Amino acid sequence: MSTWTAFKGNALLTSGPLADVALAIKKAGDLHEILAFDDATGRVIDFNVHGSDADVVARYAPRPIPSDDEPPSEPRGRGRPKLGVVAREVTLLPRHWEWLAAQPGGASVVLRRLVEQERRAGSAKQQRRAAQETAYKFMSAIAGDLAGFEEATRALFADNRERFEEETAKWPSDIRAYAIKLAQIPGATS
Repeated sequence: MSTWTAFKGNALLTSGPLADVALAIKKAGDLHEILAFDDATGRVIDFNVHGSDADVVARYAPRPIPSDDEPPSEPRGRGRPKLGVVAREVTLLPRHWEWLAAQPGGASVVLRRLVEQERRAGSAKQQRRAAQETAYKFMSAIAGDLAGFEEATRALFADNRERFEEETAKWPSDIRAYAIKLAQIPGATS
C-alpha cells in the first residue's frame, strides 16, 4: 500500500494513506507552509483540499480494483487481457528479427523472457538507484537551502551512510529522519 508524507515547515505533519494525509493537510490550515511527498518517488504532491472533509476523503479514497471474477463493464477486445499484455512497437535490426523468429515461442515469448531476466539481474541495483532518486527529490524540494545539502547529496549517491548522517546532522530532525528513511543507504562504508 502506498503512503504519503506531509511536512508543515520543518516538522512532520503526518504520514499514511492518501486520504488521511489530504485530510490532515486540510485541517492543518495554511497550505503555503505545507509540502507533501509521495513516499515511493519523493515527488512533491499537490492536494486539492477544497470542500467538506467527506469531499476530501472521497477524492483521495482508494479505488477498488476490479477482480477477474467480475463481468467486464465493457466488451473485451482482442488480445490477452488477463495477462495485461500491451502491444507496442519494437524496432530491431533485420538480424535481430531473424534470430527472434528462430527461437521457440516466437519473438514475444523471447522478449518477455529476456526482459524478466534483466529485471531480476539488475533488481538490487535498480532498487538502490530508485531509493537514491527518491531521497534526492525529497531533499531538493525541502532541504536544498540547508547546510550540508550538496555534501549530503554526494554522500547519498556514493552510498556513504556515515558521511550522509554527518552532513544531515544539523538538519531539522523530522527532515533528517525522513531523508535517511528514503535513502536506504546500507551501513557505514568508510
